[in-house]
Parts: sequence; structure tokens; C-alpha cells
Amino acid sequence: MMRLLRRLLIGRPLHNQEIAHEKMPKWKALSIFSSDALSSVAYGPEQIMLILAVPGLMAYGFLGPVAIAILLLLAIVTFSYVQVTRVTPGGGGSYAVARANLGELPALTAAAALFADYTLTVAVSVCAGTAAIVSAFPDLAGYEVTIDLIVLFAILMLLNLRGMRESATAFVYPTYAFIIGIALLILTGFYQALTTPLPAIPQESLSPHWDWAITLLVLRAFASGCSSMTGLEAISNGVSMFKKPSIQNAVVTTYWMSAILGLMFISISFFILHFHILPLGEVTALSQIAELIFGRNWAYYYIQVTTMLILYLAANTAFNGLPPLLSILARDGYMPRYLGFRGERLNFSNGIILLSMIAGLLIILYQGDTEHLISLYAVGVFISFTIAQSGMVVHWRREKTPGWLPRAILNTIGATVTGIVVLMIAVTKFAYGAWMILIFIPVMIMAFKKIRSHYNDMAEQLHLPLEELPPANSANVAGKNIVIIPISTPTAVVAQTLKYAKSIGNTVVALHIATDEEAGQKVRTKWLRWNPGIELVTVYSPYRLVIQPLIDYIDEIAAKKDPEDFITVLIPEFETKQWWHRLLHNQTGWILRTLLILRKNVIVTTIPFHLKR
Repeated sequence: MMRLLRRLLIGRPLHNQEIAHEKMPKWKALSIFSSDALSSVAYGPEQIMLILAVPGLMAYGFLGPVAIAILLLLAIVTFSYVQVTRVTPGGGGSYAVARANLGELPALTAAAALFADYTLTVAVSVCAGTAAIVSAFPDLAGYEVTIDLIVLFAILMLLNLRGMRESATAFVYPTYAFIIGIALLILTGFYQALTTPLPAIPQESLSPHWDWAITLLVLRAFASGCSSMTGLEAISNGVSMFKKPSIQNAVVTTYWMSAILGLMFISISFFILHFHILPLGEVTALSQIAELIFGRNWAYYYIQVTTMLILYLAANTAFNGLPPLLSILARDGYMPRYLGFRGERLNFSNGIILLSMIAGLLIILYQGDTEHLISLYAVGVFISFTIAQSGMVVHWRREKTPGWLPRAILNTIGATVTGIVVLMIAVTKFAYGAWMILIFIPVMIMAFKKIRSHYNDMAEQLHLPLEELPPANSANVAGKNIVIIPISTPTAVVAQTLKYAKSIGNTVVALHIATDEEAGQKVRTKWLRWNPGIELVTVYSPYRLVIQPLIDYIDEIAAKKDPEDFITVLIPEFETKQWWHRLLHNQTGWILRTLLILRKNVIVTTIPFHLKR
């Protein structure tokens, strides 16, 4: 039953040779990798407006300059990341560039920053998608967190577990539907702007008054608006997912994505300023713009529904960006090895599940509040931008391939600008949550190093030099195997265990822990009547403890045995037919196995006996 359900939800296992069919053409890859960046137009320009509208419209006129500054930054980062894509054909983006050119610490910093950015991408995108649909259907207010979690686990996680090809097919239509909808909105909006009088805008909002308070406000608005640039690095992390020629296809897709994003972002920013959009309860800025341009007709609801879908699907960028990055980190020993293995559907299923769980936890902790989650946003991605471009400068200076100087200059400019943005975001958003990311990144770096240290220690201890191997024709000199069987009373499962023990051990001991002398004597009498030919050792436990006396006895045997001897503990255990039957029995065997398996030089084996009814 469970297998059938698994096949229904995830699909049949794919053969290794089928991975070629999982590669994506540019038009599909655009929908998968650009959904995060493109969806940001639903909240990025609005975040600028929310900050600038705070002081009674005095700074509202700065919305245009801030939007233009972000557009220029987008161009710089795009050209820089094209270079990253060309030199990291295996994926890994910022981490791979830093690992190759800057060393371990910058590489781990980039990895930690991307880890934070991708998990926040999922949380923010899902919450923003719910906010968009609640704007159109206010009756859903109050159920945001429930909707968020259903979308995250029942749709996004499951679709991604089904594999790259199926998730791409499912997500391509909503992405292009959103692009068409926003294109219609832009064309209609600009037509109305050119053919109808401009709405009245308070004069003070067009005459900015510059002072230190306004400066800080504009910097905060710029930092919040930079959230529109998250997702640009996703293609460089997943170059290997493109069809051949993978590098060229990834570069072209990057240009497409940035061009569409730039046009949408500056247009939505213009409409916010043109229509003088202000914060309005549960209604998003994009919803207000669509209503002003189209009215409450089918076009308005089309924009809202496709916006909701693209915001939900924006999380898919992280599902296609973080698991491959985690697999590279696992390969390098900085994350658990199982994150580097492909699942049944040729995807990194363990990474997908991990990402879903962390994003779900963030949604619950912040109760689906997009504004609070965005306060944590953008710090990580701009740190990775800066590290990647700094690494590229080192790469060009070292390689000095033809045309390296202009590229090095471009990356230097990019690293400088994004480095300044990191400082701006860290300062202006510090009190609003950025401090958490600045703490999270060092903690993650420490975790990466601890994991790597563990794997190094394990490899050192497990390494077997060839010179220590005995000759093929030499006689194996082995000690004896002392087999200890904990029993409560003679039963069929004990008989089965004794039979197995005799086949593997030189010395077999049955050990009974008696809580009182009368109970111990009854077990001994039954044992002697049965007479299995195995010694029964009875240990009295007047304090009714069972586990500790067992361990103490094993310790005594371990202290007396020769160095080449082995101790094997066989735990007789019956398996119930129904799962709920297990709740009617104690778990002494499981507890004993757990405790013993952590001890040195003790082999622990469970001998199962399956009950028929």
C-alpha cells in the first residue's frame, strides 16, 4: 500500500541513463530559474513605496531615482554573473568560484549566505503568493499560514520530488501566463498614462527635501528594493541542468531573465509613482495598480491569480538552486553525505525535503508575514554576489585569458557596488532582522567546518594501509566470540536466538536480570527443565533496574576478555503483526540496542521473531 502511494505521489524510479531526458531547454529553464526574480516585481517596488511613504509623503518623490539605481545595479550584476556561469560549468555559482579562487572561508561564507537566501526565497514567495490571493479574496484572511503550508508541502515539495522534467512542465505555463499578464498591464497602463491626464500628486512629494533623515530613509528603501534581485544567481548554481551546450544556454537564459525583470520592475515602479499608490491594508500595490488600470474585471483577476501562481512558483527557483548546491557541499564534505545522492527521480530529494522543512518552520515562526520575512532578505544574496565577483577578479588576474582586463574591471565594479549594498542593507535593516542573518552565517560556517572535521576524522580512522593487510595465503588468527543473550524467560524467540548463537560463538551465555529472588528461581527452574546446553547467568537487581545491570555485566566480561576476543550481544525480539500491538509492549530491547551500539568493541544484533497473529 505504501509503495503504491509512493508511486502515485512521486512516480516510478528513473534509470541513471534517463538523466539526459531531465535536462531542460532554454524556454523551460526560464520558467524554472526566473520565477523568483520575475515574481519579485509583485513586492520589490512595493517595498520601496512602503519605506518612502512613511514620513507623510515627504520622501515619496525619491521612488523614481531609487528604482533607476536598482535597475543599474541589476545590469551590473547580470553581466558579472554571466562570467560566473562561464567559469563554473559544473554549477555551484558563488561557492564554486570562491572555492577555486579565494579559499575555504569565503567559499563557506558564500554557501551559508546562499543557504539563508534560498530558504527565505521559499518562505517569502509562498507568503507573498498567499497575500496576492487574499487581496483579491478578503474572505481568506486569517487562513494565510494554513494556505502557505499546504502550498509548500502538498504542491511545491511533491512536484519537485517528482523530478526536474515534470516540475518544469507543471510550472512553465503559469510563468508565461504571468509574463503575458504583466505585459498586458504595462501596455495598457502606458497607453492610459499617455492619453489621459496624470492623477493629482501632492507637490511636496515631487520636491524632495534632503537631510540626514531622508538620506537614511532612501537607503532603507534602496535596501528593501534590492529584494527584487534575488534569484539572479540561481542559473549559475544549476548550469548542469541545461541541455547542451549548457553554458551557452545558461548565459542566454540569464540575459532573457534580466531583461524581462528590468522592464517589469521599472514599469511597476513608474505606475506606483504615477498613480500615487499608498499602503492600503491587506491590498498589495500590484493589486491597486491592476484595479486602477483594468477595474474589477476578468483582467484584474487574471493578474491576481497569475501573480499568486508566480509567487508560489518563485519558491521553485530555490528548489532547483539549493539542492544542487547542497550536493556539491556534501561532495566536498561540508554537508551530510546523503544530500549528495540523487533520489529515485534523479533529483536531490533529500535536499528538497530539507529545504521544505526549514521554509515551513520560517513560515510558522513569522506567521506568514511577508514584510517581516523580507527584512531578513537580500543580505545573503548580496554577500554571495560580492564574494562571487571578487573571486572572478582573482580568476581573471590569474588566468589572463584574451580579453581578461575588461572582464576583470567589470567584476571589480560589480564587487565594489554589491559590497557597498551589503553594508547598506546590514546597517539600514540591522534592527529589522538583518542581525539574525549576520549571526546565522557564522553559525553555518562553524557547522560546515564541524561536519568536514567529522568526515576527516572518520576517514583517518577507517583508512586501512595496504601494508597492514595480511598476505593472501596467511592463516587468520582470531580470538573467540563471547555471545551474550539477555532473556526474560525461556520462549520460542529465545530458542531461535540460542540456535543462531551456537553457530557464531565459542562461548554462549544466557543472561537473566531478576528483580527478586523468587522470580529468578522460577526462570532458573524452567531453564534447567528445558536444558538447552547453554549456561544461564542470573543477576539480581533489587532496585528493579534492568538496563544498567545488563551493561555492568557486559563491562565485566569486556574487562576480562583477551584483546583479540569479540563480544556479541544478541537481543531476542518479537515483531508484532499489527503496528499498534507494539504500543502494548515495552521497548527494552530497542533501548538496550541503542545504548550498546554506541559502546566500543561490542557487536549488537537483533534476532527478530515475527508473530503470525
